[in-house]
Amino acid sequence: MTTEQFHPVLSLVDVSKAFGHVQALDEVSFDVFGGEVLAIVGDNGAGKSTLAKIISGVHERDDGEIKLDGASVTLSSPAAAKDVGIATVYQHLALVEVMDVSSNIFLGREPTRLRWFVDRARMNREARQILTALRSDIPSVRTPVSQLSGGQRQAVAIARSLAERCRVLILDEPTAALGVEQQTKVNELILTLKSLGSTVILISHNMAHVFSVADRVAVLRRGRIVGVRELATTSKEEIVSMITGLSEGTSRPSEVAGSPDLLRWLVTGKEAR
Repeated sequence: MTTEQFHPVLSLVDVSKAFGHVQALDEVSFDVFGGEVLAIVGDNGAGKSTLAKIISGVHERDDGEIKLDGASVTLSSPAAAKDVGIATVYQHLALVEVMDVSSNIFLGREPTRLRWFVDRARMNREARQILTALRSDIPSVRTPVSQLSGGQRQAVAIARSLAERCRVLILDEPTAALGVEQQTKVNELILTLKSLGSTVILISHNMAHVFSVADRVAVLRRGRIVGVRELATTSKEEIVSMITGLSEGTSRPSEVAGSPDLLRWLVTGKEAR
């Protein structure tokens, strides 16, 4: 065990955020430890996206405190978050499809030689090293992103964050809109990140995905953290009951927002047919 695994890398203390009369987050507190995958789950409108955007510097919190290694930090912009080692991979990935893999990984931070010229050889070499560490199956760093599968694109986006030397990586719904095979590839990527000692915050609806890769799960409901559980000692059914507010054993799930079809999707990751 490392010191980071005993002490939080990132802590949120009573973080709140409102948009007009809508209280998106209400005194949210939790810790993220070094080398763990912490999943943040909740129904639509629970506050997951707002939480991710506050940690990544897109939105500023109204109240509360964010700490990195125990020291208070101000995340007033995405650049400020990156400066302290927090990176985010959003659903849309923000990749440039007409550019190749290594160009996307180092976009805006291209290594140079003789002051003015892009050092393409170094860029390709370092891109290959990162993708090899991630055990990616991308055949060449010169491949245009437009030719990659969904799972391979996730690998490029994650590699870009690692190239920025991030300490905390936020993954926002990384398996959304992916087929089963590509979801499996993304799961493997996250497990590889964990084996490399990376600290990951995983935002997800999909319980099957969460239970495949996470160490702990924090449940958001109506802007509040209603519980944090160790994955080794909980169940999908308990987490779903926390998400919906439906206690286990209740016989009337249709009274809860989401209905049985939503419950099925949350537990299995599969839509009702």
